[in-house]
Amino acid sequence: MSPNIKKQNTGAIKQARALFQPQAAAFRTCEALKAGVHPRTLYKMRDQGVIERLGRGMYRFADMPSLWNPDLATVAMLVPKGVICLISALSYHEMTTEIPHEIYLALPRGAEPPRLDYPPLRIFWFSGTAFTDGVEQHDIDGIPVKVYNPEKTLADCFKYRNKIGLDVVLEALKFYRQRKRREVDELMRYARMCRVEKVMRPYLETTLF
Repeated sequence: MSPNIKKQNTGAIKQARALFQPQAAAFRTCEALKAGVHPRTLYKMRDQGVIERLGRGMYRFADMPSLWNPDLATVAMLVPKGVICLISALSYHEMTTEIPHEIYLALPRGAEPPRLDYPPLRIFWFSGTAFTDGVEQHDIDGIPVKVYNPEKTLADCFKYRNKIGLDVVLEALKFYRQRKRREVDELMRYARMCRVEKVMRPYLETTLF
């Protein structure tokens, strides 16, 4: 490679870095192209180790601090309609000792299933207020991630207890009891929304009341 071409490549990479840092913790290929980064520059950045691949079409600069939760950040970037739910939400709220090996993600009923090669997803289809209520947005590694709040998560877990295991649900209830902030009225509202109030009440009376 001639010195002139090498200098041009270096300049193009510096310009590309300036477009995204320090504002973005990660970026998608389409965002880079829209910002004016040439595909050839993007490939050189990848090949030279300037950027690292997080998932299909998603990158971050390799010299940035390690991600706290790259899987949640990746899913939030690539599936913006999704909401972290069930065991993944329990893990985020520190209400389980389970280590999820896949991301539990809620999508609105009728949405097209995402096609990700990584991380693995387990999709649950919610509809109406069961999908839209109880959503919190948290900053994870500089990326906004939607997660159901602890009360909504607990009600969802009771609803899907046959899929995730009642032992996981009861453990989550014990962790919830230890939280300094508990919204029992909200918990019961979500229980009614998920149609599990009668199922939950005996466990709540034993554990919370």
